[in-house]
Amino acid sequence: MNHTLDAAQPIAELAKALLDSSPREWTPYALGLLVGYPLVTSALRYRRLRRLHLQYPYKTREDMAKMTDEDAFQIQKTVAQLEFPFMFIKSLQFALFRTYGIPSISHLLTKTSQFSNPETSLKRYTDTSALVQEMVGNSPTSQRAYISLARTRFLHSGYRASGKILDDDMLYTLALFALQPIRFINKFEWRTLSDLERCAIGTFWKSVGDALGISYDVLPSGTAGFTDGIQWLDELDVWSEAYEEKCMVPDQKNRETADQTTAVLVYMLPKVLHPVGLQFVSFMMDDRLRKAMLYDAPSPFFASLFSGLLTTRKLILRYLTPPRPYALRYASFTEEPDENGRFYLTKWEAAPYYVKPTFWNRWGPEAWLTWALGRPVPGDEGEKYYPSGYHIQDVGPKYFEGKGRKQLEETMEELKEFRTGKCPFH
Repeated sequence: MNHTLDAAQPIAELAKALLDSSPREWTPYALGLLVGYPLVTSALRYRRLRRLHLQYPYKTREDMAKMTDEDAFQIQKTVAQLEFPFMFIKSLQFALFRTYGIPSISHLLTKTSQFSNPETSLKRYTDTSALVQEMVGNSPTSQRAYISLARTRFLHSGYRASGKILDDDMLYTLALFALQPIRFINKFEWRTLSDLERCAIGTFWKSVGDALGISYDVLPSGTAGFTDGIQWLDELDVWSEAYEEKCMVPDQKNRETADQTTAVLVYMLPKVLHPVGLQFVSFMMDDRLRKAMLYDAPSPFFASLFSGLLTTRKLILRYLTPPRPYALRYASFTEEPDENGRFYLTKWEAAPYYVKPTFWNRWGPEAWLTWALGRPVPGDEGEKYYPSGYHIQDVGPKYFEGKGRKQLEETMEELKEFRTGKCPFH
């Protein structure tokens, strides 16, 4: 007890001295703190980027042409989990959302009812997120990455073989997953991406496209070969812009699909705030997408409000918030399987599919907020939300569970032959 009093005495004396001193004496220290803290925080914010550039041997475009898939994965993982976790995950959500502005895509989804039916849209959204996060969050040569890619190919195979999924729509969807994170981060985050980070994102997603059997023949260098991830991104950017001009047109099916997805995006908002959420979704669209989905533009008031909030967030992160430590990295799924070989999602954006009903998940702050909104928490309604987790090879619509095992094994063997973590451009 005496030790505690002894330790507290210097603090009490400092506080008393500050109170007894005149403003002239402590003002310089206060001004120093006001000026110094943002400068120190900003410097610390850029330390991780400097470390990336020192760690990886890709200083020039000639060097970047040799970037390996494994290095690209590690660089992108830093971007996604430590530097810009919020905007990275939101950009992937909006990438998926943007595809529904193409009628050939929205018509197929409404025909299969996977996004036109509220009973299936929440699970379909979670399944897609789980597969994408398995691809992005695990090493290119890991078993989990191989299974998630093979499962995705199986889920698409029947539709691609019948011509219901067009090759251009596959390439366009891949383009959005590669391009949207860069666009969102450069526009809304506290700094823009460096060429090293852009090249890593391009290299990684080019490798994903190869694994999914997506053709690049329509791109200028599609048959001759690309130099590096940046060239691949640039050509994909130009092609996807032209594709949108031609194919992103108004259609009622676009609106039906968008409405179900918007319901997912505002799922965790109180109903009284749903109109505000809809305004924000519209704000995040550009005019072309908004017209294709038959949405109204946000009101001038909300447009100004959202723009101001995003700018304020950007400044706070850059000058007032220290960098995220590795211990608090964004991790959306469990790293190790349970005793049954199943994995779990650790976060839920909407319905708690694949979330383990632990004490914390059922009674922690997020669970109380979810309960207060009248939404289910992990473990509610029996087996409806798959509280026992997922096998990657079963993720997808319920009628595909347990199917495609032979094709999955064959695809995995094929992937192991060419997706070896090396440079996908050579």
